[in-house]
Amino acid sequence: MGPFSATAENVLPANVTFLDPPEQLYAAMLEGWRLQQHSRHLNPSTIKARHRLVQRFQQYTDTFPWQWKPEDLVEFSAELSQKLSVSTLRQYQTTLQLFLEYVTDRRYGWVERCEREIGSSIIQICDEWNTVSHATEYEGRPSRRPFTFDEIDRLFEYVEQHHAEVLRQRRKGSLAAARDAVMVKVAYAFGLRRTEVCRLDISDFRRNPDPKMKHLGRFGVLHVRFGKAANGGPPRRRLVFTVPEVSWIVEVLEQYLRDIRTLFNVGAHPALFPTERVQYLGSKDFGSRFQHIVEEAGLPVELSLHHLRHTYATNLAEYGYDPVFIQQQLGHAFLSTTAIYTHVSSDFKNHQLQQALERLYRPKEE
Repeated sequence: MGPFSATAENVLPANVTFLDPPEQLYAAMLEGWRLQQHSRHLNPSTIKARHRLVQRFQQYTDTFPWQWKPEDLVEFSAELSQKLSVSTLRQYQTTLQLFLEYVTDRRYGWVERCEREIGSSIIQICDEWNTVSHATEYEGRPSRRPFTFDEIDRLFEYVEQHHAEVLRQRRKGSLAAARDAVMVKVAYAFGLRRTEVCRLDISDFRRNPDPKMKHLGRFGVLHVRFGKAANGGPPRRRLVFTVPEVSWIVEVLEQYLRDIRTLFNVGAHPALFPTERVQYLGSKDFGSRFQHIVEEAGLPVELSLHHLRHTYATNLAEYGYDPVFIQQQLGHAFLSTTAIYTHVSSDFKNHQLQQALERLYRPKEE
């Protein structure tokens, strides 16, 4: 399907007789925009969310796109500014801007169609004067932070104790508890997103060709196949190297494959972390399980699975790894995104400062 199947002529042929011109023209615009977004292979959920937002704005103004004015966006944004985060408000404004870019692009023919059928034109109402500017790289909640080393220890200690307790009491769910404990450790050890963890196969691990990493065996490199997609593309892939500081994950995985995964009776199923029904564990299910673990471990409830990924990036920075290496490990397209993920501790900063002072004031050799 090409993008120009979304033209006004294709969506709403000129020989169509209008019973309700404004409503039919507006509905045709939305349909054309839907086709244009499908041609870009955008996620259907993204397309639906964008359409709901445009319809919400249309209901708010109680007018049609060819009647919208810049002040309509100002009023709409002002009313929502107290309820939404800065990034969400910008996303709303960007969605409206994208819709208007589509209908005002003369290649699609909507401007001429409106002038002919309604006697009015369409304008772009979003500009730098009434939309939120992207002033800072990070606009998330200030409470977002990585786990401390003590919190990581408590997290791992809890998942191990929980599995042992379920096993001792012979309660249902001991296998799932054991699997979840390993999933949490793998998510941290490789800096993975929840979908990336859930969709791992056994074959995704491979040896590191570097002779110095021979001791890691088959767990020297992890091939992540279900990374975050971008711009309507397929899931992005990357290789994540097992760093020496988390080489303990090798023993964890070896024990899991030997003593736990086989009990799921997976047969030929490739999933590294299967469910009792021998399926891939859903990412939302894993996210919910992780939040339950955090609460039961007595950790701050604002810590989420994604915070483990921030923790991984921060720890790599504190271990002294190059920012570009960290970027590639995380699968970020831009180094500036990686910078958002690193929140080095005060101890690390003090250590770096001490080293700088020693270099500056070291007595000169005679």
